[in-house]
Amino acid sequence: MGVVISDEMGKSIVVRIDRISKHPVYRRIVRRSTKVMVHDERKEAKAGNLVKIEEVRPISRHKRWRLLEIVK
Repeated sequence: MGVVISDEMGKSIVVRIDRISKHPVYRRIVRRSTKVMVHDERKEAKAGNLVKIEEVRPISRHKRWRLLEIVK
């Protein structure tokens, strides 16, 4: 699951996936995030939505994910 941070493109959205891990040396909690481009065929996701995505075959140069559903 991730949060939509951009929906400016045609059938594409940018989703930020956050994860929390422990630093190997300092043992502190560290927040990491990854941005991925997601294919949104029906153009229904808007910025700020929480979405569920799945990995698929390459759709274009940057898109390897597809929108499953909008959670919130």
